[in-house]
Amino acid sequence: MSGSLVARLWIYQAERFPLKKTVPLLAIFSAASITVSAVLADRPLPGIGAYLVGFGLAFLLFFQMRVCDEVKDLEDDRRYRPERPIPRGLVSLRLIVGLGLATVPLAAALAVIWGAGLIWLLGLVWLWLAAMTAEFGMPRWLKARPVLYLLSHMAIMPLIDLMLTGIEWRPAGAPHPGLWWFIGLSFANGCVLELGRKLWVPESELAGVETYSGLWGPRQATAVWLGFVALAFALLVGFGMAVGSPVALALVGFTGLVACLWAGLAYVRDQTVAREQRVDMVAGLWVFLCYAAAGFVPLILGAI
Repeated sequence: MSGSLVARLWIYQAERFPLKKTVPLLAIFSAASITVSAVLADRPLPGIGAYLVGFGLAFLLFFQMRVCDEVKDLEDDRRYRPERPIPRGLVSLRLIVGLGLATVPLAAALAVIWGAGLIWLLGLVWLWLAAMTAEFGMPRWLKARPVLYLLSHMAIMPLIDLMLTGIEWRPAGAPHPGLWWFIGLSFANGCVLELGRKLWVPESELAGVETYSGLWGPRQATAVWLGFVALAFALLVGFGMAVGSPVALALVGFTGLVACLWAGLAYVRDQTVAREQRVDMVAGLWVFLCYAAAGFVPLILGAI
């Protein structure tokens, strides 16, 4: 395909790893994780270096996850989604995999430079990512069980969060017990994002492409999505209890919960592409709101 490599890669990121959405979400996710660990243990916030390392690791890991998805889904993309960048020849799989492999030593260097055994937590994330890419050695069995597929793949989110919070707690020795509320929140929010982006309307459904709306129908799939939103809300409030700010976090979370409920019910009632896209957008905003609230509301209240 014509066009410079830089131009083609810019198109690729816009379609498969949109920086305008990914960077803000990863920035708030990584910053909140580090801040939460310090606030829970009543330790001073670490310096800017901790936040830069956290964002760098989060960004590199999420790009590596995208690369692994490209490898895992290649045959399905060629057959059912030929408009995607790799099947249509915008970029080659070899190029994208090469870029992904190039990020591995960068991530390892960040972890080693930070020290405190962070490399072992990063290695744990990589181990799970490798298992995910291989579909845990049983792709047909796993794909036939969509709930187990979802849960097994979203388990990487708390592992990433454990690593990010480890930037703060590893030098101190161990995580604060209340941190597990926040790590559980990461798992629930991963499911919220994954389900939210696969609630489609009939005209968007494609042969050979599995969506939760296609598997369960729009009504049941939306109910499951809202169930994970409710779980995330409960974990957010539980975390609020751990840091002494349950009412503030409940109020912030309730606002997002109402927005998700409104978007979900509107999608079920009116099957349009606009409603489908709104669910995806609200899912992302919900996750952003959760991390912003958990990471910074207790900090602000403590400073007042």
